[in-house]
Amino acid sequence: MSTYIHQQKAWPQFTWDSESLLPPLSSVRNLQGQLMGKMAALGFDLKQEAFLETVTLDVLKTAEIEGEFLQPEQVRSSVARHLGMDIGGLIPSDRNVDGVVEMMLDATRAYQQPLTFERLFDWHAALFPTGRSGMYKINVGQWRKDETGPMQVVSGAMGRERVHFQAPEAARLEAEMRLFTDWFNAEQTLDPVLKAGIAHLWFVTVHPFDDGNGRIARAITDLQLSKAENNPQRFYSMSAQIRLQRNEYYAVLEKTQTGTIDISHWLLWFLDCLAGALTATDATLERVLNKARFWEKHATTIFNKRQVLLLNKLLGQFEGKLTSSKWAKIAKCSPDTALRDIQDLMNKGVLEKEAAGGRSTGYGLADHYS
Repeated sequence: MSTYIHQQKAWPQFTWDSESLLPPLSSVRNLQGQLMGKMAALGFDLKQEAFLETVTLDVLKTAEIEGEFLQPEQVRSSVARHLGMDIGGLIPSDRNVDGVVEMMLDATRAYQQPLTFERLFDWHAALFPTGRSGMYKINVGQWRKDETGPMQVVSGAMGRERVHFQAPEAARLEAEMRLFTDWFNAEQTLDPVLKAGIAHLWFVTVHPFDDGNGRIARAITDLQLSKAENNPQRFYSMSAQIRLQRNEYYAVLEKTQTGTIDISHWLLWFLDCLAGALTATDATLERVLNKARFWEKHATTIFNKRQVLLLNKLLGQFEGKLTSSKWAKIAKCSPDTALRDIQDLMNKGVLEKEAAGGRSTGYGLADHYS
């Protein structure tokens, strides 16, 4: 009996129960239509802002799924620079941050371009600009070699490891990936949203690289979803939703990869996750609209550059509470200047003191702006 799905004789001729998939697929399609309708009503600047927020979230969360935590400000700055957006407070970003951003933007903005070996190798090289994953040297921009044994997904302490999955041997990769890319690039009658779910599972099962397979699988998913919507801009983050359901994600992958060629269970989970991502985007849009309303209301209010910088951060996803010391650090000014900036905004009714808590006084946007 075959242990893994890629060892099945019918691999990769996946099957699924179309009848059970029809209701969730129809629901997802309806949510996509609603979102596109909302975005069509926004002007160019607001759509760019929403795109910036979504890509930033996508980059952060696709890394978090793999246990890597990037600096949010670096990611946002990198995304803004790559989009050519003129926003204040941009900071330098590390090469590995830029690499993830470049991959994610290439996947969506160039969604009409074919998925080739060269493109996948470029994505992989962008993810690992130093040629290392942590402390370990890896094969970058090429298929894995399996020099130290088969590619396995394991957990548990040394000596008590549990093997969750073993990928196809390296000798099969050239043929496996040729089959995958030919299928991915071909015109098909298959619903493009279902194709995104199948592509994600197929790629992560082949696991062609030494590292980064999950992040590249999610980029491929975004690419195919952009095809499904015929839109180069992403306004929802599948990676953010997968991060919320991370344990379920790995559990359903393991169950599918050690099951039969019928992948109905995986596709049902994928559609449910996608529906969650589409629903969650309302919070992103609300932040963008709230920011736009704020600046429209204060079109004639005089703010200095430091205040504009910090207000934009507060109107986004500010981490923790704002204190005068944090203001001084972010705005690169003295504590006295920070206090004067804050007091001025309080006098204008923009900021207010938060309820007492902790050793430092915290400030937040006044209730009518939150």
